[in-house]
Amino acid sequence: MSDDIAAPTNIDWKKMGFLFLGIVLFTVVYLAPTWPDAVDPMGKHFPLSREAKGAIAVFLLAGTWWVFEVIPIGVTSLAIGTMQALFLIRPARDAFTDFMVPAVMFIFASIMIGLVFTKTGLTKRLAYKMLIIVGEKTSMIYLGCFIVTAALTHIMAHTAVAATIYPLLVSIYALYGEGDKKTKFGKGLFIGMAYVAGAGSIVTLLGAARGAVALGFYKDIVGQDISFFHLTYYMFPVGWIMTFLLWGFFMVFFKPEKAAIPGLRDKARQLNSELGPLTRNEIKAAAIVGACIVTMALRPYVPILQPIDKTAIILISTILFFITGIMKLDDLEAIPWNIILLFAGAMSIGNCLWQTGAANWMAVNWLVMFQEANWFVFVMSIAFFVMMMTNFIMNVAAIAISLPVALVIAPYLGVAGEVILFAALVTAGMPFLLLVGAAPNAIAYDSGQFTTGEFFLYGIPASIILMIVTGFAVFVLWPLMGMPVILVR
Repeated sequence: MSDDIAAPTNIDWKKMGFLFLGIVLFTVVYLAPTWPDAVDPMGKHFPLSREAKGAIAVFLLAGTWWVFEVIPIGVTSLAIGTMQALFLIRPARDAFTDFMVPAVMFIFASIMIGLVFTKTGLTKRLAYKMLIIVGEKTSMIYLGCFIVTAALTHIMAHTAVAATIYPLLVSIYALYGEGDKKTKFGKGLFIGMAYVAGAGSIVTLLGAARGAVALGFYKDIVGQDISFFHLTYYMFPVGWIMTFLLWGFFMVFFKPEKAAIPGLRDKARQLNSELGPLTRNEIKAAAIVGACIVTMALRPYVPILQPIDKTAIILISTILFFITGIMKLDDLEAIPWNIILLFAGAMSIGNCLWQTGAANWMAVNWLVMFQEANWFVFVMSIAFFVMMMTNFIMNVAAIAISLPVALVIAPYLGVAGEVILFAALVTAGMPFLLLVGAAPNAIAYDSGQFTTGEFFLYGIPASIILMIVTGFAVFVLWPLMGMPVILVR
């Protein structure tokens, strides 16, 4: 038989099935007759327009394709913009402009920082120092990585933290002795970094944009100011309870195949000494990144910096990497465009649901079901809704579509607005189900240690733990700390 005759291609029927499932869900919802309006407790109607129903249809298609990874996740994102334009859900300019919004460029700049740390050797230097401290037990390596990740998100955006920590974890995993092979330790290390980055980011306003936006939004509705330290006071115990519980979670579900790596500490010392003194490029990279981090941290408190978007500040680091010669043109080939496209698609579908009114329609329909429920059930229903929505759309948007309705219903149930805000902020920070829920999730995926399906599967018990901790905070912890949860009549 001639070698020119191509061998038959094996068809992955499972993937094909989920590919067509996404298309069927889109078709059924898009072509369905008009659905009833959502009506809030004040009698205000929220109609579901043809465009809004189309947004839900794209939302279902994207979710199905992302979870089961029927095509590359970045290509699914391209489908999101394309479907909006083809089916006249949103103008093409709106659908595709979202692919280059500041949030996506912030992720790009954060990833560049990670690449620079890897190229200069700073990552290996940090990894070896950490291993010298935490030792040879894999359980302690887990804990050390998680604590460092969570702590860093108190002072810098969790996206930047994930991009910085990721190459450090790659260096640590290389010493595990399994090459690029998928292992429980590898899955736990990278998924754990993503989860813990979310847990740590809720503690201060510096961890993510969602906190500052939500507090401003809350002030407009309720008329109350919540300070930086007031938020940290209530969020600190919750963030760190989740961090240590997640450590236990990964020790159960992803218990490393090796309890220890004999000789690791000595090997780390040897490798660290072989690196020699800091190189000129390492010093330049550390200085550039440090200056950007300090500037972003000072931005809320320095009037002249406040009007400047944080994306512009962090992008200065990318420009300086090339000006100073740390990075070259060829280095752009190392950028994981699949991950950047993934997040761009998430921004597009999130804005699509928001601008068409589909998100408001879903929020009102969900929350009015609990308008006569017990106060605790009502608060937890809001937290649950935000947790689910933030896996698909921007967490700021998830809060923004649920808070107005929740704060209207709250007085009738005797619930204080503050507990609603804080419960929503907790779950908004920890999307454990889908990669698009947060940039650290997508960055961790680049390790190749897990599939989108695995991430979703293990995200279910992790999300249950999150809801239990949120319930504990709402019912026990925050009242003990002095937070008003019930309005005094």
